[in-house]
Amino acid sequence: MSSKAKVIALILSSAMAMNAYCAEMSSKDAPKEKAKPVNAKVEFVQKLQNLLNSGDLDAAIASFDSLSDENTKDSDLMLIKASLLISSGKTSDALKVLDALEENDPSNIEVLEMKIVAAKAQGSKGTSAKKAAISKVIALDPNNATANIELAQEQVINHKYKFARNYYKKALISSPKDPGALFGYGQTSYYLNDIDEARIAFKKMLALNPNAAIAYQYLGKLEAEDENYKAALEYINKAIEIEDDNYDFYMDLGTYSRYRGKFADAEKAWTKAISINPDYFLAYTYRAGLYDEQNKLDLALNDYRKVVETNPKYYFAYEALGILAWHAESYDEARKAFETAYSYNKENVSYPLMIAACYIKAGQLQKAKLFLQQVMKGMADKQTVEFSMVRLYHDQGPGNAENDLAIKIPKIDKTTPKGKMLFYFALYYDLKGVNTLAAKYYAEVKNMNSPMFFEYRLAEWSLEK
Repeated sequence: MSSKAKVIALILSSAMAMNAYCAEMSSKDAPKEKAKPVNAKVEFVQKLQNLLNSGDLDAAIASFDSLSDENTKDSDLMLIKASLLISSGKTSDALKVLDALEENDPSNIEVLEMKIVAAKAQGSKGTSAKKAAISKVIALDPNNATANIELAQEQVINHKYKFARNYYKKALISSPKDPGALFGYGQTSYYLNDIDEARIAFKKMLALNPNAAIAYQYLGKLEAEDENYKAALEYINKAIEIEDDNYDFYMDLGTYSRYRGKFADAEKAWTKAISINPDYFLAYTYRAGLYDEQNKLDLALNDYRKVVETNPKYYFAYEALGILAWHAESYDEARKAFETAYSYNKENVSYPLMIAACYIKAGQLQKAKLFLQQVMKGMADKQTVEFSMVRLYHDQGPGNAENDLAIKIPKIDKTTPKGKMLFYFALYYDLKGVNTLAAKYYAEVKNMNSPMFFEYRLAEWSLEK
């Protein structure tokens, strides 16, 4: 359960306690014939309840200033105050209230649980306080749900799913119906590929709460693991019926639709995800790949532009952006994309060669030469075919260098390096306007029938012109 959800749960449970308290006191105090003055605590709780019902959180917090000295020591009321302070982001004030309560009663689990929530809400600032509160709770109750769930979540963040699951399992001992513990146990079981345990946990969540949309989502994931995408779609659609503005649900809907060959449905799902959160990159990435697969290259290019706009650090997208911008003859854009890709992977000789080609396409041969000078300085082995190709682009010849590469390239054993060098040899002649030789080498690339390198597509496009 998230910190926010925990606070809400605490407030709701406190409100229920207030209602029960009011009812009990009213029952006890109600005379048979003549009304007596209302108990001061009951009166305060009723006023507080009205303020909470109106949504005036600040006024609800301020109302505690009117409490008598006796009632300021009431642990039930002070817990409510602390929970309201946490909800309003005043975690330091909440911790002061909780420290006072703990001093009066060091073994009060409710106080310590709320200290965990308040300290967690402070982020790194509250790390030591949270750790101390967890230790105290575990000492009093080794299977406490709040403490063990928090310990589990820390392990999940570090991808230590086995340890996390053990903590969730402990939490379920004391609170077998806790939705946070059930979900965490199911999720970590899924990550550990314990599909049966995961399925049991998520189905138990639904038995306790038929509107637990996230349980339907994960049951869909379990079906997808078995490539049962029809059932996966049924589950994710149930999740969406309950929660129709969840980004992740539409991402899954698109994925399962695509695997079933329903491209239009996949596009619609990812477009919906984008409408929910247009500032997140992932749906653009998936939709771009879908458009690319359907040869809707202009649409794919636009989506890859959005990918790098929304997440400039997602380096996987720059190669695809460069390829599609090249196809669109947007050579400055292509060059910049390949430059970013090159900054992430200096070992891939394709990127500097494409950067140089973009410069040349844009009529900036001198810039290409200056750039390739730096590239050659950084290449340790000067005897490779790759170095010879980079030098050929820099020197733009001469004929003996071309002949040397024409002999060396066919002798390359591995398919991908050979295909790449054939492409750049073809592109070299293409840039120089030697169309016959360019077509010859492009055709050799295409005849390899091995599209495991992006240059294969560029060769195909060149032959289609």
